[in-house]
Amino acid sequence: MSRFWSDVVHGLTPYVPGEQRSGLVKLNTNENPLGPSPRALAAIREAAADSLRLYPDPESTGLLRTLARYHDVAESQVFVGNGSDEVLAHAFAGLLRHDRPLLFPDVTYSFYPVYCRLFSVAYETIPLDDAMRVRADDYRRDCGAIIVANPNAPTGIALGLDDIAALLDSHPEQPVVIDEAYVDFGAETAIPLIARHPNLLVTRSMSKSRALAGLRVGYAIGHAGLIEGLSRVKNSFNSYPLGRLAQAGAIASVEDEDWFQHSRRTVMDNRARLCAGLERLGVALLPSHANFVLARHPRLDGASFAAALRARGILVRHFAAPRTAPYVRISIGSAADCDALLSSVPAS
Repeated sequence: MSRFWSDVVHGLTPYVPGEQRSGLVKLNTNENPLGPSPRALAAIREAAADSLRLYPDPESTGLLRTLARYHDVAESQVFVGNGSDEVLAHAFAGLLRHDRPLLFPDVTYSFYPVYCRLFSVAYETIPLDDAMRVRADDYRRDCGAIIVANPNAPTGIALGLDDIAALLDSHPEQPVVIDEAYVDFGAETAIPLIARHPNLLVTRSMSKSRALAGLRVGYAIGHAGLIEGLSRVKNSFNSYPLGRLAQAGAIASVEDEDWFQHSRRTVMDNRARLCAGLERLGVALLPSHANFVLARHPRLDGASFAAALRARGILVRHFAAPRTAPYVRISIGSAADCDALLSSVPAS
């Protein structure tokens, strides 16, 4: 019945998430193997009460206060939403649509071009260099705005703060969004740069390092003027973005710093162990600061490598675009998951 669709729907190529399949070692969706903070789970259980008949706090005031305190910013500098994807959607609609094109890398999070088509945002992609890295100097061109994932996805390669500062210095009049969904696994956050760059918006996710993918909580930090723009979009679309359970669980997660540090250290340790094992097997890797690695088998193309692993009960992600086609993306799972993958890699 597509004849009833709006014109914009006909032009969309929706984002395709990783395969969800039980009974396999699931290393294709970048989920945290440790699970949420026990304090977060307890807070969610406590919030699952008769009060669910009531609407939640539309401004998520408690969570805003908790995040502001955690990141040492004002509450007016924090915005929350249903996962970082919703926060990004509001940014595309409210901050990134201008007469001149939005710039982002040619290899990056594949939701960016989807949002551009959905919100009629003109864009240009900037090629990664031969080492699959973002080069800040390549963005020294006329544009309406910039968005860069840091670490980038699916490469896992991170920019340093000096490069991000250079990007901001060269575009003081354009909004610059740094998408930090994976920053907690070894990269540097750009949040300290907000104090001297009112055009910087940093988006974050609680799905990865805080293991709350099933709760759907994301947030942004930036100058109060940018946050007001996001709030105007949000309140024109969904005035109650986060439910009571999400707010309670997110607050408790942020307050449980010991579990957060344990979780991220464990993932980084597993990543180091997995990378060392893959390299011993002759698999080439890009340097990752995320909870995944992009891996290239010495004799198999990416699709064949992914198929061979799947035949052995291991799910990984393959992206068929030309520059990523030789690789597979492998999420960092538990130590047992990593061992299972290493034992399943086809001989080189």
